[in-house]
Amino acid sequence: MTTQEIANHYYELANQSNWAEIQKEFHDENIINREPEHVAERGMQVETKGRAALWAKSAANREMIQTIHTQTCSKPLVAGDFFTLVLTRDMTLKNGPRVQKEEVGVFQVKNGKIIQEQFFY
Repeated sequence: MTTQEIANHYYELANQSNWAEIQKEFHDENIINREPEHVAERGMQVETKGRAALWAKSAANREMIQTIHTQTCSKPLVAGDFFTLVLTRDMTLKNGPRVQKEEVGVFQVKNGKIIQEQFFY
């Protein structure tokens, strides 16, 4: 698949909240995930390496959410081996407040797989 095809399919799956399928279909075995430095203050990892570790991190993050009220994903913008999109989520955390989160995701594709993803929020 081309970067554009992956970006388009990612967009479709994200709008269906099908994150497990995105990870299964598109994440490279050695994917690198980067979060903003400020997540370390909340005990989260800034960098996660490898599909298994990223899946475990994602599962732990989902466990913190009580309710997702709304979620959106912008259409992707593609340039070379990269695509970017904006993700928004209005959610209530377990034992926590209702929060609105807006983030920009930048994804690098190689050989039909996402090899790196970085989020800014």
